[in-house]
Amino acid sequence: MILGIGTDLANIDRIAATLERFGDRFRDRVFTETEQRKAERRRDVAGTYAKRWAAKEACSKALGTGLRMGIAWKDMSVSNIETGQPRMHVTGWAAERLAKMTPPGYVAVIHVTLTDDHPWAQAFVLIEALPAGAESAQVAD
Repeated sequence: MILGIGTDLANIDRIAATLERFGDRFRDRVFTETEQRKAERRRDVAGTYAKRWAAKEACSKALGTGLRMGIAWKDMSVSNIETGQPRMHVTGWAAERLAKMTPPGYVAVIHVTLTDDHPWAQAFVLIEALPAGAESAQVAD
């Protein structure tokens, strides 16, 4: 069953300007160390940050809150599995919100996809509830 859907479109040039203006202050406020390491290794640093920004916005929408009600930017983070597929992780208040949304006997699985075509970066997040035990067949770590 679908628990939430969110999407966001971010302007890469806007993120680049923000990085230029605020530097580490912006990076450290919004992105986890893992996200920062990933972005700083990439040729398109701003594009990588923009996709993760959009993913956090999309995730907050899928959680039904937007970026209010106590969710911190770092409560949502994106990593990649070996094949490159992005994975969304939630901690803190975002994880608490997800737990409240998930019906008893179910496990929440967060799906995320990212794309960019300069000057735009886009993310789509879908939160699905699967019967407990079924999620291991759907999600590979």
